[in-house]
Amino acid sequence: MEDAPDSPFLTATEARVLGSLLEKELTTPEYYPLTLQSLTAACNQRSNRDPIVAWDEATVSAAADGLRRRRLAVMVQLAGSRVPKYRHALHEVHGRLDPAMTAVLCELLLRNVQTAGELRARASRMHSFPDSDAAEAAALRLAEYAPEPLAVILPPGVSRRVRAFAHTLSGPIDPLAAGTAPIPPAPLTSPAPDDWRDRMEAEIASLRSELAALHAAVAQFLPSPQESPLSMHADAPPPTEAAP
Repeated sequence: MEDAPDSPFLTATEARVLGSLLEKELTTPEYYPLTLQSLTAACNQRSNRDPIVAWDEATVSAAADGLRRRRLAVMVQLAGSRVPKYRHALHEVHGRLDPAMTAVLCELLLRNVQTAGELRARASRMHSFPDSDAAEAAALRLAEYAPEPLAVILPPGVSRRVRAFAHTLSGPIDPLAAGTAPIPPAPLTSPAPDDWRDRMEAEIASLRSELAALHAAVAQFLPSPQESPLSMHADAPPPTEAAP
C-alpha cells in the first residue's frame, strides 16, 4: 500500500503533470494513456504552457508518483504495451466535474491565473465555449465546488483590468495577491531518447493538439457556408439583356 502524502496540496510540478494528462486525454485520446516519455514531452512542450520547463523523466516520474499517492493518477499496463502508462483519476476524486469545468481546470493547471476570455480562447480545443460568459460560468462553478473550492476568483489588479481565476489544488490563494508562486526550478535535462516510437507518438500528439487549437481559432473568423458571398451569387439568376 502506498504511503499517504505529507500535504493534501499538489506541488507545482504535480499540477503540471495532472494538467498534461487531462489535456492529452481530451485533445489526443488515441495516444492516451501516456508513457513516462510521452508525459515528460507533454509537460515540456512549448505551446500552451506557462512557464516553459525542460524536466527530465525522473522529475516527472516523482510528480506522477505524488499524484498516485493522492489517488489522482494511476499507472496501468496495457496489453501489447512494453512499458507502463499513466492516466489521471481526477473524476474518481472529484466526481461532479462536468466537461466545461474539466476543460477550464485543465487550462488553469497548465497556465494558472487567467481571465474568462483567455480561458475561453485556450480551453476551446478541449470543450466548445460559445462565448467568454460560458467559460466564466464554468470557472465560477469550480470556485463554488463543494466540499472544497477548486478555483478562486481574483479581482482586477495592477496587472489586469478584469477579474481572473486560479486553481486551488496547490493550496489556498489570497484573492488580493497579484499572482501566484512560480513553478520552482527543476533539472534542465531533456528526456533520454531511448524509444523512438514513444518519442514520435509524443511529438505527433503535441502537433495534433496545436493544430486543433489553430483550427478552433481560425473557425471563429470564417463565415458559415450560408453566409458566404459566393454561395449567395451562385443562387442568383443570370442577368438579362435589356430589349433594344
